Parts: sequence; C-alpha cells; structure tokens
Amino acid sequence: MADTNGPAQISERLAGVELPRHIAIVMDGNGRWAQRQGQPRYAGHRAGARSVREVVEACGRLELEALTLFAFSSENWRRPRGEVRVLMQLFRTTLDQELQRLHENDVRLSFIGDRTQFEAGLQRRLTDAEALTAENTGLQLIVATSYGGRWEIAEAARRLAASAARGEVDPQSIDEDAFRGALSLPDVVDPDLFIRTGGERRISNFLLWQMAYTELHFAETLWPDFGTEGLARAIEDYAARDRRFGAVTSYPLKSVRHA
Repeated sequence: MADTNGPAQISERLAGVELPRHIAIVMDGNGRWAQRQGQPRYAGHRAGARSVREVVEACGRLELEALTLFAFSSENWRRPRGEVRVLMQLFRTTLDQELQRLHENDVRLSFIGDRTQFEAGLQRRLTDAEALTAENTGLQLIVATSYGGRWEIAEAARRLAASAARGEVDPQSIDEDAFRGALSLPDVVDPDLFIRTGGERRISNFLLWQMAYTELHFAETLWPDFGTEGLARAIEDYAARDRRFGAVTSYPLKSVRHA
C-alpha cells in the first residue's frame, strides 16, 4: 500500500478510484482531542486547523471540484463566550495565514452563512478573500460559518417570497430548480460524499437541501487526527458503494407460483 502520510501521496493511492466531485465535512472532535491530550480546548481547535490544511491540500491534488467545511454553526454561538472568542480569533488568524497559500494553489474561497453575526472587520476579511480568489479555477473551498441548513432554507424562501411580492416571479412557477437558485451557492454541484469525524452519527443541520442523495461516512477518528489517511479511507468507502439516486437496478423477476 502506498504511503499516505501526506497530501502528496494521496493521488497515487487513489489512482483508478472513482472520486467524488464534492465532499462536505463536519469536523468534529477538537475538544475531545484536547481533553485526551490534557490540553485546553483551544489547543484542539488549533490542531484541527492543521488537519484542515492537510485535507484541503489533498483535495486540491485530487482535483476535486469542491470541498465544504462546517467551521462554525449557528448553534455554536451558544457555547461559552470564552470559547467563541477563541474560535473567532483562530478563524481570523487562520484566514490571514492561509489566504495567500490558497490563492497560489488556485483555490477559490467561498463563505456561506449569516455574516451579519460577525463584527465588521471579519465581514470585510471574508469579502476580500472571496474577491482575491474569485478568478481561480482549482478547488472551490466553501467554508460554512455562522451557518445552519434550516437558516439557509428559510433565507431562500424569504428571497423567493420577496421576488413574488415585487411581481418578479409567479409563485406557481417556483419549482425545485427555482428554489435551488435561491440557495447560497446554486451553481455548486451537490455533495457526493459527507464525512463526519469524532464518532457521532448525524448531519447536524448541515446542507439539508443539498444532501438528499449524498453518501454518508462516519469516522470514529477525531478531527485533528483525521488528515489525509482518514480522507483516503472515506473516499475508498465511497467508491465501493452503488449509488442509485432512488432508482432500482434492473433484475429478472422471479417466477410466482400460484396455488
């Protein structure tokens, strides 16, 4: 088996494997990782940021279309103030440190979520990062922050209702495609593979509309330890599945005996 200790080797290991176009990840387990190491929770979040760097690089090397990371949920605002403050500071610091590297690697950055919850300086940072990388054609890295799937659906409904009230759209014409067009990133292909680390088995209000037919992979590994090896295993698991999207593979009917 090829050595997959780093992003540079993952392409060799997964050569010939059917790859997902879009991966979505809930990065769970930073706090538990820190606890097991006898360190404060913020140390786990910093270790998690290193795992983010490794996974983003690996997805770029695999030439995937998109990677969506659930960085901070709308529910996370209810965490202790001190932890929220640390998370926001880490988010700003990581963005400042990684932005140029991402740009040089042709990564296009997008952010989804309720930005109005952030202070003005961070809102400007997000807008500037998107503008800097807007013309890049490699991996699209989508960071969900202050985000919730129900919030996104409600926002889309409000946009469509406002358009209908202005006479711009006939309510009877609103179908799935129209609704999708009102979501945060309507032009991004739906996730093929969802990964959650840390042993929990739920999607936690993440991309509820987009993950109707997404394959789910739950890893026991805590996020700081996930890295390239965990990513490779998840993709191998995905490639072994038979995706039917609600259809049934044809098969011969068995004869029916009548009494």
